[in-house]
Amino acid sequence: MTRLPDIDREQLTAEQELLHSSLQNRPEVLANGLVGPFAAWMHAPALGLSLAELGAKLRFGSSLPARATEVAICTTGVFYGSSFEVAAHRPIAIAAGADEAALDRLVAGDDPGFDGDDRAAHAVATELLEQHAIAPETYADAVDRFGVQGLVELVTTVGYYGLNAFLLNGFEIPLAPGMDDPLPET
Repeated sequence: MTRLPDIDREQLTAEQELLHSSLQNRPEVLANGLVGPFAAWMHAPALGLSLAELGAKLRFGSSLPARATEVAICTTGVFYGSSFEVAAHRPIAIAAGADEAALDRLVAGDDPGFDGDDRAAHAVATELLEQHAIAPETYADAVDRFGVQGLVELVTTVGYYGLNAFLLNGFEIPLAPGMDDPLPET
C-alpha cells in the first residue's frame, strides 16, 4: 500500500490535469495506467511535468541504443531494490534485445555477464552507483561505444532512474496489477 493518498480524477487541479493529459500516450501508462512514479508526480504536478519530459527524452529521444538504456535502468533498479522499476523495465529490456539470462543473473545479484554495449552500460551504471565515479577504462570504452553525448545521456539515465527509485521506495508505491516482484527476498 502506498503512503500517498489517492487522487480523485474528478478533483484534479489545472496542473494535475495538464500532467495527467501529458502522460496518457506514454506506452507505460497505456500498459499499466497512472501507477509507479507517475502516481507520485501527480502530488507535485509542476515537478512531474519536468520529470516526465526528461524521462521521455531519455527513453525515446536518446542517441543510446534502447537496449543499453534499459540495461542501465534495470541495473539502477536492482541496485536500489526498486521492484517496480525492475518489473516495469525488465520486459522492455528483453524486447529491446537484452539477454534474458543475463538480466536474471543481475536480478539475482550475480555478475550478469553482459556483452558489448550492454556490458558498457552496466559497467557505467554500476561504477556510478557503487563508487560514485567512472573508472578511466570504463569511461574510454563508453565514449568509444556511445560518444560523449551518449555517455552524458547514460549518466543522466542512471541519475533519473535513481530518483525514480527513491520515489518508488520512499512512498512505498506498489507494483501495478499483474506485475510480479522480480527481486529476491532480502
